[in-house]
Amino acid sequence: MISASNVTLSYGKRVLFKDVNIKFTPGNCYGLIGANGAGKSTFLKILAGEIAANKGEINVGARERIAVLKQDQYAFDDETVVNTVIMGHKRLYDIMHAREAMFSKTDFNEADGIRSAELEADFAEMNGYEAEAEAAVLLNGIGIVEELRGKKMRELDAGDKVRVLLAQALFGNPDVLLLDEPTNNLDFKTIAWLEDFLSRFANTVIVVSHDRHFLNQVCTHTADIDFGRIQVYVGNYDFWYQASQLSLQQKENENRKVADKAAELKDFIRRFSSNASKAKQATSRKKLLEKLTIEDMPVSTRKYPHVMFKPDRPCGDIILEIEGLSKAIDGVQVLDNLNLVVRKGDKIAFVGSHTQARTALFQILAGEMEPDSGSFRWGITMTNTYFPKENSSYFEQDMNLIEWLGQFAPPAEGETYARGFLGRMLFSGEEALKMTSVLSGGERVRCMLSRMMLTGANALILDEPTNHLDLESITSLNDGLIAFPEVVLFASHDHEFVSTVANRIVEITPHSVIDRVMGFEEYLEDASLDAERLGKPATLRKSANGSAANAAPAGARSKVRAGSAAAEPS
Repeated sequence: MISASNVTLSYGKRVLFKDVNIKFTPGNCYGLIGANGAGKSTFLKILAGEIAANKGEINVGARERIAVLKQDQYAFDDETVVNTVIMGHKRLYDIMHAREAMFSKTDFNEADGIRSAELEADFAEMNGYEAEAEAAVLLNGIGIVEELRGKKMRELDAGDKVRVLLAQALFGNPDVLLLDEPTNNLDFKTIAWLEDFLSRFANTVIVVSHDRHFLNQVCTHTADIDFGRIQVYVGNYDFWYQASQLSLQQKENENRKVADKAAELKDFIRRFSSNASKAKQATSRKKLLEKLTIEDMPVSTRKYPHVMFKPDRPCGDIILEIEGLSKAIDGVQVLDNLNLVVRKGDKIAFVGSHTQARTALFQILAGEMEPDSGSFRWGITMTNTYFPKENSSYFEQDMNLIEWLGQFAPPAEGETYARGFLGRMLFSGEEALKMTSVLSGGERVRCMLSRMMLTGANALILDEPTNHLDLESITSLNDGLIAFPEVVLFASHDHEFVSTVANRIVEITPHSVIDRVMGFEEYLEDASLDAERLGKPATLRKSANGSAANAAPAGARSKVRAGSAAAEPS
């Protein structure tokens, strides 16, 4: 168990938390939510003892161990992958090293024997003999293949390092597990594994995440940071949203009733205060009016941007045709003879672990990269706009946001026009004069979305647009893409985002391209896809009437192998 008693933290005049009292109990998973800047990660650091609050204290059960998902990818560069995982249990790791040092001694005396026996007892008590096996199970679950496990951490790419640090936090059955954005850089398969792991975890979990589906799957409770305090709701993210909206609505209704009653009393007093026969009643109503109080509605830190893409014209019959597209990057073939036809109304999610392939494809379609061979053709009615995964090149010149957005606005439009778009994306008033050099990752994303909305394009290409956004901005973007009536090509690691936007799924694998007209949930449940990812023919399955049927669901397009033509819908 871990608890906070009267915790207060402020930076100057800005108060993050004031007299927070909260208890996190074993067997529960708490989703810590709040707007960007509300203090989610800061509160985790207070719980972990990494920073001190101005006032109050953190209490942890006797002999309980806290494990934290580390954020520094370079802290363990000189360690092997397996050792890095085991270092998540520091006491066990120290005993392992002391034990090895003891065994390597040549002049073993009686005192060494006693110390060795103590180390062996402690080692056995902490399941030290199973440590490497447990580490291997965790590494396998998060997708770190066996040949990487003996390597030094510096030899791994950034994505794999993050996965190893996650395994480190999970190792050794900690009593309290603190996870800050654990799904970053994980594919859907690994996220599903983590969801299953946490659902079976018997101790206390406190997690910060912008992934709504993940929060819904793992959280038994939701701890909401807002109004300078933390309020705990029993239930997952969706339950919190419904409960908090209901609470807010009830408070607004109560205030409205009080305001209506006050107006009624004031009207009576105004009409009859000078009337001798009604003077007593008027005086009575004045006393009633003085007792009425309208409760101040606290100002929430949550703000929802207004994301709406309005196409200047509808799509025609021909949207996009890709034929034989190939591209190698740094000697690695990322696209190999790709064929694909995009049709009217398609909202295609590009999924799978081959992220470099889809980023290259998006860059080619947006005109930012040339293919090595092959061609693509947009229809004559089509205009596209692109949201890149890496946006730093768009912010190289230091200018204020009005000037920055003005670069992409129609020539006839002025400052008021730019301010209107920026205001929708939460850059109102003085915020619109903020310099691009000081923007956070989330603010840059909102600027890029403003730029896209200016274009009036009828085809949107978005590569990981939810990165760096808070839950409120993700929800707004999600709703904006659902409402968009034309074509969307996108990639995202946000399960909820993909599930609610996409009506077609494309997965580019090293062996093939899998193309299905179906929702994402149905796609994840399609067992036939495992064979196709290896470039093997789909197995046949029994239909409802007992006859053999192709593994692809009715109405789904066939898989498009590398080098084949896109199949027509049945």
